[in-house]
Amino acid sequence: MPETLRLGPLALPVPVLLLFLAFGLATWVGHRLGRKRRADLETPALVALVVGVVAARAAFVLGHLSDYREAPWRMLDIRDGGWLAPAGLLAVWLSVALSAWRRPALRMPLLVATLTGSGIWLAGQVALALGALDERPLPALQVQTLDGVPFNLGDLAGTPTVVNLWATWCPPCRREMPVLERAQREHPDIRIVLLNQGESADTVRRYLASEQLQLRDVLLDGGRRFAGEFGVTALPTTLFFDRRGRLAAIRVGELSSATLAARLRAIR
Repeated sequence: MPETLRLGPLALPVPVLLLFLAFGLATWVGHRLGRKRRADLETPALVALVVGVVAARAAFVLGHLSDYREAPWRMLDIRDGGWLAPAGLLAVWLSVALSAWRRPALRMPLLVATLTGSGIWLAGQVALALGALDERPLPALQVQTLDGVPFNLGDLAGTPTVVNLWATWCPPCRREMPVLERAQREHPDIRIVLLNQGESADTVRRYLASEQLQLRDVLLDGGRRFAGEFGVTALPTTLFFDRRGRLAAIRVGELSSATLAARLRAIR
């Protein structure tokens, strides 16, 4: 199962859609069960959802405080995809338990609704995980260095590798460049490749010079063949390959230092 759902120009994150689906069905089930008791289930259900989301984000941030030191405001930027799901699920159940204790009429509807929502969400997470286990290999595609020298991406197999697909016209790509530059310095055991999509060497050179970026492994994929190989249509997209050269994860959207660090630990 892909991590994003394409609707025309929009790339919608499947985990977020899955969360709303689980919440919607849970609320519907609870409402059906609670009608006879005339119980207001919507309010405690919404409170539990908010508590769970906040707890999942807070747990992730607490585990990566050092990565947010230079830009603390990014703790609030949930677009980076940093969540600790088990903490969120635990918080949901604690919130539901408190509501059920305070309002006995809600106990059965809330319990069944929460079981329904949790089951749907967990099943979706399993499906996402199984879909990510296709372990496609790093393709042996010929790309070019900024100096026009051919480079075979397949030669990177044997080293944990990150391939970032980007372009100079893409604002989120530009914003994450300093994050990738820092990661190259701090993680020399991992190869971090910045594979430009469809632009000329001169365009890329001018951009790097204007931003004073000192990046290694900046390569050119003029025909966007790598993106086509993995069905990538949105930029930026970052692909993570393990030491065997097998695909371990795909991240669509802008990376923060924290989310990148978490992914790098996984492939290391």
